[in-house]
Amino acid sequence: MNATAGKLEDYDCPKCKNKGVIYFVSEGGEIKCRECSCMAIRASMARIRNSGLQNLLNIYTFSRFQTDTPLQKLIKSTADRYLDDRSSSWFFIGGQSGAGKSHICTAIAGELLKCGKAVRYMLWKDESTKIKAVVNDENEYDRLISPLKTVPVLYIDDLFKPVYDDDRGQKRQPSPGDISLAFEIINSRYIAGPHGVTIISSEWTMDEIQRIDPATAGRIFQRAQNYCISITPGESKNYRLRR
Repeated sequence: MNATAGKLEDYDCPKCKNKGVIYFVSEGGEIKCRECSCMAIRASMARIRNSGLQNLLNIYTFSRFQTDTPLQKLIKSTADRYLDDRSSSWFFIGGQSGAGKSHICTAIAGELLKCGKAVRYMLWKDESTKIKAVVNDENEYDRLISPLKTVPVLYIDDLFKPVYDDDRGQKRQPSPGDISLAFEIINSRYIAGPHGVTIISSEWTMDEIQRIDPATAGRIFQRAQNYCISITPGESKNYRLRR
């Protein structure tokens, strides 16, 4: 029975031959089985695949996050403290584009995945557009939004992704639909307490989100207050422009 090949995919296990179980004879002479150690590896791989972060996790790691400036050191040390905390706190980083916000959030999400947490990645602009398009279809709307409310860890990347005015270069306010959707998701996760851990990056600082919607900002800040970073505008903080 142990020599028979199984049909599990994604990982080639020499112990169970991809069956997921190993058979043995008990002291009473019965044939029993136990779960193979490869199932933990398969579960981890499935979490990564289901998170939507599979293509980013090898790029945006803690080891690749540069700490050449005081700001970068602050971001990295805050992320380290967050992971060491092991609490149900949230993590928020907002402000200047190119400052490493998505990098550090992805690295945090990757570490939580390694710890066995189920993580889901939400790129705000893409996902919010899909959800708002079906707002009048109750079943489809619930199908799209429910996982974002219930997954143990949600990573929202680029919350309220801004559009800039061509003439003034200023960020336009999010639409009422975006504000309503953000509150619905954030409030559900806020109410979920320790079961609604949320990681958020945004080009808006916390003060700016407060002006957009105090209710959403208040919930984010209350959950992430010890791990809340707002980066004021400044091209010197846009590390993508460095050579």
